[in-house]
This record gives sequence, structure tokens and C-alpha cells, in this order.
Amino acid sequence: MNQIRRVLKQGRKQFNVFTLVAALTSSLLTVSSVFAQDYDLVINNGRVIDPETLFNDIANVGVKDGRIVTISKEPLKGAETVDATGHIVAPGFIDTHFHFQMPIGYSLGLRDGLTSSMDFEMGCAGSYIDGWYKARAGKTQANYGIAVSHEFARAMFIDGSDGDYLKDGPIAALETRKKTGWSQTRPTLEQGNAILEELDKGLQAGAVGVGSTVGYMREGVSSREMFEVQKVGARYGRPTGAHTRYTLGTDTTENNGAQELVANALALGAPAIVLHFNNPGWRLAHEMIIGLQEQGHNIWGEVYPYAAGSTTINASFLEPKSWVDDLGHRYEDTMLDPVTGEYYTLETYKATVKSEPSRPIVLFKMPEEDQAKWLTLKGVTMASDAVGATPYDAPWDYPMEKLGGTHPRTAGARGATIRLGRENNIPMMQLMSILSYNAAKHLGDTGLKFMQERGRIQTGMVADIVVFDPELFTDNSTYENGAIPSTGMKAVIVNGQVVVRDDVQLPVFPGQPIRFEPEDKPRFEPISVESWNATFSTGMPDTFTGAFPQKVEK
Repeated sequence: MNQIRRVLKQGRKQFNVFTLVAALTSSLLTVSSVFAQDYDLVINNGRVIDPETLFNDIANVGVKDGRIVTISKEPLKGAETVDATGHIVAPGFIDTHFHFQMPIGYSLGLRDGLTSSMDFEMGCAGSYIDGWYKARAGKTQANYGIAVSHEFARAMFIDGSDGDYLKDGPIAALETRKKTGWSQTRPTLEQGNAILEELDKGLQAGAVGVGSTVGYMREGVSSREMFEVQKVGARYGRPTGAHTRYTLGTDTTENNGAQELVANALALGAPAIVLHFNNPGWRLAHEMIIGLQEQGHNIWGEVYPYAAGSTTINASFLEPKSWVDDLGHRYEDTMLDPVTGEYYTLETYKATVKSEPSRPIVLFKMPEEDQAKWLTLKGVTMASDAVGATPYDAPWDYPMEKLGGTHPRTAGARGATIRLGRENNIPMMQLMSILSYNAAKHLGDTGLKFMQERGRIQTGMVADIVVFDPELFTDNSTYENGAIPSTGMKAVIVNGQVVVRDDVQLPVFPGQPIRFEPEDKPRFEPISVESWNATFSTGMPDTFTGAFPQKVEK
């Protein structure tokens, strides 16, 4: 019809009946193709929400060859159909902070609407990145990606960790954290260069960015090391995601850590992710992030809708001097064992650190009333920080009721987001933005083509889609039973294939790697003693150690 209007507007001088007939024929063929299209999958009568264009209307979606090819008001027919009447049809959910990168972990995520997950905090050792992706090719139900790990590089070259477990990515921390050099020791220049080279190997192999747990290594990692770590990522234009220095801390120290990450990123012209900043001082952190976004910087942050977090019991910030003396907490009120359901005491804490230093715990740290507030924030993503549940290596169809204890965010972060949104009247468009589009937008802006084609319901985009009942979709996981899957998902679609239908997971494996193209040559540039000293004021001697001499007045 637009072609007909253009012909009529050309004026009487150019108008003739043959031109009109040609335009009308072309228009009819375009319209009829909507009905004649042989769709692989059709989603009919759903409330389609696209956070990028703000489209929000009842429509039908046609999918072919893994992509959305039409969004129409007219009814569609296809080889497979999903009746979405009364349901939301939205981009598949994306999580940049999902540690449980194992078959049963992906299953828990899919039941919660998670079509694409990455780990931008713990990551995988650089030498194992290529093998990590190969291990999942053709046998994974959701899309999968990984950052290269700062922590594991330190464990390799400070503690000598070289076990086969490093290939498992984030789960490897349960082994490497049994030693302490990775968190407490400052590397020599030789070790430091080896750490940076290991990061470069991972980026060369296609890792989505750099992941750093500097908040666990606040004494072992100097500000120079953190800057050089981010510089490795900057050479590739990729983000560094960090559990920032001093987290967990106060509303001052938490933000000091975020400011370190952001200042480095700005100096290097690189992207950065302030991981799980929903801690003390979060309002200032968010104001800083939004201000930088408005200036055009690719800086963003993550939140999750829980007042409690989770970590291993030997985290340095949980030592009595920090957690009790400095921050004023009690183990009896804040530290829960998700397996036994019991709170720790000072005595049981000390005993467990000694006997099982990497045992996971749940940590209550923020007021419950803040949970819904975080979901209203502009320009952030909801990232679950999902942790593992035993057995970690269980197959995708392992009975979930038999899984061991874990934090409820592992199974229910997205269901909790929708439930809290429902209870607090948060607009669905906002929820879909923080669950999907915002992560896709920021990562796409780094040049990651995978994310430029997802997080949107638009023609031409990859068909990663969730269909859920906005009144019924909810989390079921609790602090007592953290691995209970969410319910209320009509369909979860990954690369055009239905993987979950009516809360039942199907034996199909369409997951694709979230990855940059591997490169032939490294970009690593080792730090020399000369270049290190050259960063200080000119005129200082080569033996300068950082202590200025006192000026003596005569």
C-alpha cells in the first residue's frame, strides 16, 4: 500500500494505469506472502513486547530457520504452533553472571526463561577457553559463554594450580580456593606477566571479556595489577566485569571499589560491568553508572532481587575482623548453610573454614525492602550470580528435587523478578529491559555479533523467545530449597527451537556459543621494569621503590 500511495503522490503528469497496476500487484504479493510463508514455528495471540522499539501489542510471530521473519496482526500458520493467548511474548532472558555453567545448571536456567548465560565474574582459565566451548558444542540446550578468569590465572601462577578441573570454568573455584596464594599474594613481575598473558590467551580464543574477583583479592591485587588486567581486555575492546574491590563493605568502600573499575575503564577507553552492586551504597553506584551512560560510555551494572548473596566460607571479607568487628554483623544472624539449613556461629565458622574452606554459604546482607527497588533502576541488568548445586556434573535431565542446597537465585532469579514486579506494579517493559535487552545492547556495542541479534522481538532477529503467563510465572526456590525450578513458562525458544513447553524440558540441544571469533595472534604486551618505572614521575632513579625521600631543611 505504501508503494500505491507513493505512485499517487507523484502527480498526474507521471501517473498511468500500468504503473498503478504494477504497484498494486507488488503490494498484494507482499501481503499474501505473510499468509503463504512456510513457518517452522508460529506464536499466536500473545502480547509481544520489544524493549528496543517499545512495541507492546497483541500480535503473531512467525519463525523460520531460527529467526523471526514476521510480526503480524494477521493469523499465521506453521509446522509448530504456540498459543500465547493471555501470555507475554518477549526476548529470551540473558544473564551475564551465571556460575552454574553445567548441563543441570542450564536446565534450571531454562525453566526460569534463561536462553543465554555467561559468567563475567569467575570465568574460565585462558588456556582452557577453547576447550570449554568445544565441550558444549552440539550438546547444550541454552546459549553459553564465558569470560577469561583473573582469579584462575593467579591461582595457576601463584599457587601452581594446573589440575584438569580448570577446564570446568567457574566450578573449578571449589578446588583452587582451597589454597590462598591467589587471593593474598602479590605476584612478582614475572608472575604478573604470566597472569596477564594467560588472560590474553583467553581473549585470543574468543572469550567474551575479562572476569575479575578482585573483591576477594583486595590485599593481593595492587591497583597497578587491576589496571593492567583491564588493559588486556581494552586491547580487544572487551569489557571487564568485576566483583569490585571492598565488596562486601560499607557504603563508602563499596563505591570506592566501583570507582576503581570505572576509572580504569575510562582511562583505557574500555567497557566495564560493575557486578552485583546491589549492596551498601548502591544508590550512588547507580547514579555514577547512569551519568556515564548519558555521556556515551559503555559502562553498566548488575542487580539481583535478593537480600542475601552467596559465596565460599573462606572469603576474606567474612573473617571476624571484617564481618564482625568492622561491619558489625553476627554469624548467627547472617550466615546460613544452604545444605543443613542452619546458621553458623563464630565457632562453627572457624571450624568449617579450617576443614572445608570452599564450602558455599548464603549471606544475608541487605534489607528485603530494597529487592523491588533494584528492579526499577534504569540502565542495569538483572544478573543472577547463580551458584552450583550438587551433583555439579549431573546430566541435564537429573531430577531437580534431588539436587543439593543452593541459593534460590540459581533456580528462580527471573521468576522472582517477575513476581516482585507483579507485586510492586513495575512495568513489564522495564522488567523485559533488565532481563534481556539491556545486556544484549551493552554487549552488542562491544562488537559481539551474537548479542546484536538477540534481546529483541523484531523481524530478522534470532528467535530466542520466552512465552509466559504474567500472572502465574513465578519462582519456587527458597533459602531452604534453592533448586526448585520456576513455573509458568508456556514456552522457551532457543535459536528457533522449543526447548521448554508448559514447564517441561525437551530433549533438544540448539544452544550456540556466545563468543568472539578466535584470533591468530596474541595482543599481549609484557610489562618491563623500564616501562613500569616510566609510569612514575620523570627524573626518578631506576631503583625507585615508591618512597619519596624527605626534604631536609638546613
